[in-house]
Amino acid sequence: MPQSDYSPLQVDRREFLKSGTLATAALSATAGLASAAPQAPGIPKVDPLPPLPRRTLGKTGVDVTLLNLGTWRNPGLNRLLRFAYANGVRYFDTAASYGSEPGIASWFKAMPEVRKDIFLVTKDHPQKVSDLIKTLDKRLETLQTDYVDLYFLHGIGGSNPVDLPKSKEFRETVEAIKKSGKAKFVGFSCHDAKRAQYLKSAAEGGFIDAIMVQYTPWLDKDDDLNRSLDACHKAGIGLISMKQVAGQGAGLDDKIDPLAEVVRRTPMLKEKGLTPYQGLLHAIWSDERIATSCVSMRSIEQIRENVQAARSFTKPLTKAEIHQLRDGFLAVGPTLCADCDGRCGRAAGTEASLGDLTRLLTYHDHHGFRGEAKRLYSELPNADRDWSGADLEAARAACPNGLNFAKLLPRVDRCLS
Repeated sequence: MPQSDYSPLQVDRREFLKSGTLATAALSATAGLASAAPQAPGIPKVDPLPPLPRRTLGKTGVDVTLLNLGTWRNPGLNRLLRFAYANGVRYFDTAASYGSEPGIASWFKAMPEVRKDIFLVTKDHPQKVSDLIKTLDKRLETLQTDYVDLYFLHGIGGSNPVDLPKSKEFRETVEAIKKSGKAKFVGFSCHDAKRAQYLKSAAEGGFIDAIMVQYTPWLDKDDDLNRSLDACHKAGIGLISMKQVAGQGAGLDDKIDPLAEVVRRTPMLKEKGLTPYQGLLHAIWSDERIATSCVSMRSIEQIRENVQAARSFTKPLTKAEIHQLRDGFLAVGPTLCADCDGRCGRAAGTEASLGDLTRLLTYHDHHGFRGEAKRLYSELPNADRDWSGADLEAARAACPNGLNFAKLLPRVDRCLS
């Protein structure tokens, strides 16, 4: 994305890798990664590396790479797609609203051989779930492919009843789509405050193949979401984590380098030769229920870093190591609470959707998706945006990740209004 799209709060992982003591280990480990850049005349073509380590995606029986590329409209998308593929990523995620489907179609046209090797996911959010059947045709037309491997109802939540994932309408829609052969598997994505209830319904319904869910690796074992993840895993539903990196290590104090502070507070990172983001991915993959993690990687450097994390993951982190990492990240002030279930707003005595507001700020600041963040903010009901009169200290105390709403929410108003 253009440099002007970056916020002052944006964490530049390339600069961190250049400056920290972990840089030598991280960069030397990735020095041999395949380059997807066009080959100049006379320069031998670099063969792609083997696929990344895989896990089985629930009852689908399909093995998917631990890491998958979350795509977005980007002038450099073509190079990112090729580079990720050359370095072993075999799962690619897109959606109607991401603007990346045409870029993926161009990639398929230039390199048709990759289609059979990758697991392709797209999403849409029609007015009613049965309309997924016809919106899928639009997605295939834009992608210029005959089928997708997994099709999601995008962002279930809001006005959707929590029992939708076990409803007759959704079941019949799933069956019709799979019978058509246009999508091998069907599920939904969710970052709603009621996602524990949506996941519970999916486990009870028994026909959902996979769910992509907002996730944090330090969920309490008695948390409702954790219990719902258990139920889905037991039911054979493939689980994909998302938004696990967004907003982490963002920092709220301009006087400190947040990633360096995470390293200082988390000795195990230096011991294992991991960057903070690599450690975070290792913590996520330590949860055997998670088949793969969707990460929005917007540069070659981020792909290198995350690919190396996947290749170096050999055993789960201990609970103590995960808690050490948690404490390090929370100390520098995250901008998104991946464990949000609305308790912050209830404690603050407000109807405002504090979790959604900080999530959209994270899109704006951390990802640089400024236009999309403003659009989504404008579509929120006024009651969801009006946090005036809220007890923000009570909200912070209730938040599992201790978000500093007193600093974040005024920025929401300035940047997204």
